[in-house]
Amino acid sequence: MFDLKAHLKSLVEAHAPSGHEGPVRDLVREAWTGLVDSFEQDGLGSLIGIKRGTQSAEPRRKIMVAAHMDEIGLMVRDVVDGFLYVHRISGVDNRVMLAQPVLVHGRKPLPGVVAATPPHLLKPEDRTKYPAFDELIVDVGLPAEEVAALVRIGDLITPDVPMVELLNGRLAAKAFDDRACVAALTECLHTLSGMYHQWDVVAVATVQEENGLNGARTATYHVQPDIAIALDVTFAPQPGVDADETCEIGGGPGLGIGPNFHPKLVERIRETARRHEIKLQDDVIPGASGTDAWAIQIARDGVPTALLEIPLRSMHSPVEMVDLRDIERLGRLLAHFIAALDVEFMSSLQWDEARREEKAL
Repeated sequence: MFDLKAHLKSLVEAHAPSGHEGPVRDLVREAWTGLVDSFEQDGLGSLIGIKRGTQSAEPRRKIMVAAHMDEIGLMVRDVVDGFLYVHRISGVDNRVMLAQPVLVHGRKPLPGVVAATPPHLLKPEDRTKYPAFDELIVDVGLPAEEVAALVRIGDLITPDVPMVELLNGRLAAKAFDDRACVAALTECLHTLSGMYHQWDVVAVATVQEENGLNGARTATYHVQPDIAIALDVTFAPQPGVDADETCEIGGGPGLGIGPNFHPKLVERIRETARRHEIKLQDDVIPGASGTDAWAIQIARDGVPTALLEIPLRSMHSPVEMVDLRDIERLGRLLAHFIAALDVEFMSSLQWDEARREEKAL
């Protein structure tokens, strides 16, 4: 029996920042083996699992479901007297890095901690400020000569924290953005293994989302899907976050509403959720979503795209929080949506009808 929580734990405790997703890609490949019929990998490194549909006629329609597997992290920019100074990779927040345990990926893995000048030695006006990134140091506890032998400029550094089980089905860890959605995609594939679906399902764990949506762009060119659903996290209410722009944690998946998303796909997802009594929340996004959906929608000559989300607190921190039930709900919703796709679905999309009418002229 599939253990969603154990799978999620393995994903978020792995270390794989943008551009270095290999360790997580191996875990995902192992988890999807037996759930898909074949694997491919694009030139940038995104993992593509293909589950063929039951429709005998080829070519079959293809739905691409994508979740990014990279995480934010740090990079060594200097080594001075045994202490490491860092650059951020993507969206690391210097406010939350102080006192965090980290893993330095040098010539061998080195545990370390993030530190800064003690408050006693700061000027009074600096004691109320967060240290800038240039002021943060990583201390691995070794003599300077050993550090110089083991660590090079450009080596990676990632938070080194376990997944923590909280009350009420809540979990906290690093990299739930977006490996919670990778886990939801695995849940979807497990559910689909007991269902018929006419369309080919192309499950994609994309790379370098945090570094510019790069993996989604190349994977879409590789797959050439008929429609696509991107999976990502969204903000959940917490102090300092506007409740009107969030989705409630534990309230079910969020559904993107806005110009980045095809309205008929959105409505079909809503219908599927209602039919199967799965909680769903609207997330109004009037501009760029900042997710893989933004790159997928405009790939090639355009792909009808939707976005499904997992509500998350404390985004881009080592203690991101999700509700396990939202991940399971998202996986089930995807599976039921895919199973209901038939050969006529594409003709229900307005842009496809318009294209056929133009060709007939």
